[in-house]
Amino acid sequence: MNYWLFKSEPDEYSIRDLAAERGHIGRWDGIRNYQARNFLRDRVQEGDEVFFYHSACKVPAIVGTAQVVRAAYPDPAQFDPGSRYFDPKASGDKPRWYCVDIRWQSELARPVPLAEIKRNPELAEMVLVKQGRLSIQPVTREEWKAIVRLGSAAP
Repeated sequence: MNYWLFKSEPDEYSIRDLAAERGHIGRWDGIRNYQARNFLRDRVQEGDEVFFYHSACKVPAIVGTAQVVRAAYPDPAQFDPGSRYFDPKASGDKPRWYCVDIRWQSELARPVPLAEIKRNPELAEMVLVKQGRLSIQPVTREEWKAIVRLGSAAP
């Protein structure tokens, strides 16, 4: 099993939006960064654990957890000319972009803000700290445990 951090702007798709989906399952789509795409396509697997991170908001933070319930498959939006994620270079036999399905697991007892993560020596090597703009990023088991601990405790 692997651990991941998936970023979303809460105005676009929040942890509560995922929780409200039928069966608490949502498609994680619209990824248009090659490194993030490669993680989704090549490494994210069914059963992997995911931190849900709210980005581009007043207090960016890890706010909850999810689990991958369907491994990578071609993102249907790339084939839809009406979608903002349409890619005219993509084809059914040569898709360029991938998505996964995730199931909501929980909201953390308290969000773990980026500022707190950056101050924590245990998390100094986290991809979120080193390469903050990447929308899909690996998390180590130790980082996972540290964030869960922080998210269940008072600040």
